Amino acid sequence: MKIAWFCIPAHGHTNPTLGLVKELTSAGHQVFYFSFAPFREKIEAAGAHFIGCDGYDLEMKNPGDADRVSKDMAFATELLVSSTLALDDMVSEQIAKIKPDLIVSDSVAYWGKLIAMKHGIPYVSSTTTFAFNRYSARYMKQSPIQLIQMLLSLPKINKQLQRLRDKGYPVKNILEIVQNDNETNTIVYTSRYFQPCAETFSDRYRFIGPSLRPIQTPMEKTAEKTVYISMGTVNQNQQFYRNCIDALKDTGYQVILSMGTNTEQFEHLPENIQVYSTVDQMAVLSIADVFLTHCGMNSASEGLAFEVPLILFPQTTEQGAVAARAEELGAGVRLKSIEKKDILAAVNEVLDNPRYKENAAAISNSFRESGGAAQARAFLESIAQTNSSAHCNAHSDFSQG
Repeated sequence: MKIAWFCIPAHGHTNPTLGLVKELTSAGHQVFYFSFAPFREKIEAAGAHFIGCDGYDLEMKNPGDADRVSKDMAFATELLVSSTLALDDMVSEQIAKIKPDLIVSDSVAYWGKLIAMKHGIPYVSSTTTFAFNRYSARYMKQSPIQLIQMLLSLPKINKQLQRLRDKGYPVKNILEIVQNDNETNTIVYTSRYFQPCAETFSDRYRFIGPSLRPIQTPMEKTAEKTVYISMGTVNQNQQFYRNCIDALKDTGYQVILSMGTNTEQFEHLPENIQVYSTVDQMAVLSIADVFLTHCGMNSASEGLAFEVPLILFPQTTEQGAVAARAEELGAGVRLKSIEKKDILAAVNEVLDNPRYKENAAAISNSFRESGGAAQARAFLESIAQTNSSAHCNAHSDFSQG
């Protein structure tokens, strides 16, 4: 089986796929992974053929663009269309050469889905967030203003879609591109239990659980209770980190902060607090008793996989959905504010109440029972097999006719 795989240039969208890619290549399948130079090494380490999408004048160049995409549908559509058309000749040439049985594409690498539509190749969505439909979308809490803005931008959106139609992409409307329905084969890197409104998704959705990296650099546990604080690579709110240090310095807890750059601003730290620019998160979570997190899907899933209850401090609507679900299942508490008293109260609440740990363990158990990469491989094989059989039958009918 040959698979063409498309992803956006983001670690949070690439990393979850690598366990499945390795599972596929180890079973003798060929994966041709369209991505970007910073991800080449890890993609090739998983056994895939790397195909670079750098240098094709993709439109997202400014750091602020990623944030704008989530708020401005007309801008997002223009970006999507321009990126797809910039890659069109190169990708079409590669597809003709590879002749893939399947196209797997990250749920927001829309050009992969469009290429599948254009070339009539079976498509599978790789969804590294929750799966969203009209039921689970309520966890995203879109404001009425955002919906009005989207409606007002529809003429601009339709103008952009015409550019795709002019290049042979059979696109009817924007929802056809950005939304999967119950007929779309979809791999989701979480469990049915953790997925909101899981019962509303068809059996074409396979919830395989998160893809976890092995521990590489063990971390020593130096106290009875260990508090881990990380807001991902993006958040640089120095006051937040300072308040965490002040709130927890007189406790007996071991406190590990991973805060990206600017760690030199935090000198003369209390003995119980360790500050790092980066850590082996798996190693830290293996000894942690509570995790204060921004609720990125990967970070939250990794914490819960280690049965670590969460203090929830989301920064985006997507992270808000993860926080809402963890809170709903009783595996964490929301941080009310970055005030020192609220940080300390949240930490103590989670550590003193065993039900948070028990509920995190229930989610962890659901991850383990989800089948992982092996189940996803079997799913992809069955799709390719079904399509191959249908193609052969159609050819046979044509010959007999």
